[in-house]
Amino acid sequence: MKHQRAVSPAEQAAVGVLIAADHLQQSFAEICERHGVTTDQYRVLRILRDAPPTGYARGEVTSRCSMHRSPDMTRMLDRLVRLGFARRRLDPDDRRCSIATITRSGLAVLNRVDPEIAAAARRLTKSLSGSQLDQLARLTETLASQDD
Repeated sequence: MKHQRAVSPAEQAAVGVLIAADHLQQSFAEICERHGVTTDQYRVLRILRDAPPTGYARGEVTSRCSMHRSPDMTRMLDRLVRLGFARRRLDPDDRRCSIATITRSGLAVLNRVDPEIAAAARRLTKSLSGSQLDQLARLTETLASQDD
């Protein structure tokens, strides 16, 4: 006889988010791969696209990207620079810091990837109503913004 363990609403919700995120990640990764970028690179390019014309410091990109390890962001930005999708320059006010901006090539990648990502997001969330999508966006934003 199997014993059915009681699952808390928090555990059920967290596991559900993980499963849904995995579906989204797989779909988005396939799209990004066809365009020569990873989903993490895509996320960073989107952040750089929204940056002011002067760009963002590495730390700002890190905090907006929810990557907690700054050396990882340094490697990510270096890779985007090598691919020609981003530029880095020293901060004139603090030469220990670099500022990143997106290039025309980076914008072109986003222009190709964005419509496919949007279509995949619509396809993967088609069972949700508009108000459910709004609620999901608020809930996941709240989860993502809290500290452990």
